[in-house]
Amino acid sequence: MRVAVVAMETSHHRDTAGRRHLDRLAANLADAGHEVSVFCAQWWGGNATQFAPDDITYRAVTVSPTEPSFCTRLPALLAKYRPDVVHAVPTPSSVLRAANAGAKLARAPLVVEWYGDHERTVSDRALGTADRFVTPSELVQTRLWEAGAGSDRTTVIPESIDMDLVREVEPAEEVDVVYAHPLDESANIESLFLGLAELRQRGWSATVVGDGPERGAYEQEAADLRIEDRVEFVGECDRERRLAIYKGAQVFVQTAFREQFATELLWALACGCIAVVEYQAESSAHELVEHRDRDFRVTTPQEIADSIVESAGMDHRTVDESLAEYDHAAVTERYEALYERLVDERGLF
Repeated sequence: MRVAVVAMETSHHRDTAGRRHLDRLAANLADAGHEVSVFCAQWWGGNATQFAPDDITYRAVTVSPTEPSFCTRLPALLAKYRPDVVHAVPTPSSVLRAANAGAKLARAPLVVEWYGDHERTVSDRALGTADRFVTPSELVQTRLWEAGAGSDRTTVIPESIDMDLVREVEPAEEVDVVYAHPLDESANIESLFLGLAELRQRGWSATVVGDGPERGAYEQEAADLRIEDRVEFVGECDRERRLAIYKGAQVFVQTAFREQFATELLWALACGCIAVVEYQAESSAHELVEHRDRDFRVTTPQEIADSIVESAGMDHRTVDESLAEYDHAAVTERYEALYERLVDERGLF
């Protein structure tokens, strides 16, 4: 298929989880053999209006992310490209409406990737443009319904992971507990540390993966609770290092306040970790463990502590093949099936 991705600002302009998710989706579609072009504001150097550093072609609609000129030029460029599917981000609303106009000219369905972390409100008029919205979790889907999208126009397709890489990476040294999240105001490591503090009389070790503006405060909190000698902050790690740490760990504790999709939790589950997930109203993490019998859903630091103790008696695993349904190829197939269904429906008119 020929897929046109519309994102005036890509992750090269502004780094967000939703934009990185769209990057991965475009790469996975290209790896599956589809022709993928990203229609965006130019982010690369030089005067070339197209840039193809890999199997994805980036097409500059404008030199800078300026809405009026971007919206004016986009419909004709999409019509000329003649995609089978147009896949867009929801903001800005004016760009989404322009993507819809271009999709109509190309007689292609419009899919909107509603990751849930966009910075602007989407207008009611723009909400009515999509043939189908895709969300990464039921939590985000519910919020989309509350925003006004019809339930018959939404589909949940989760994040994906590389199971081959999970199988290949060798485990790091053993550790009892691992935590991974950007160390910002939403990390909520306090819950984990309070739980670990309840276990001072027991032997345990913990690793914190990630970095951010609140790292110093979290390190001080570990010191205040007198557990700093057993908590190692390892900072940002590449994917292979993270997987090695997860495969060496017994328990992955998830306490962050906000998660559109708990990607690191998913990687850790695939690496065999037992999950201890603290329920948060703005996090979808609990969705990944609702139907699993090796994991725990908790609401208090004491329950975190109790779950860590109970987990110690369970077998240690380094790969969980049941998570293969989240492999890049398997999730890409779900997008392909959605595209094919929408193209077939469009052919009826």
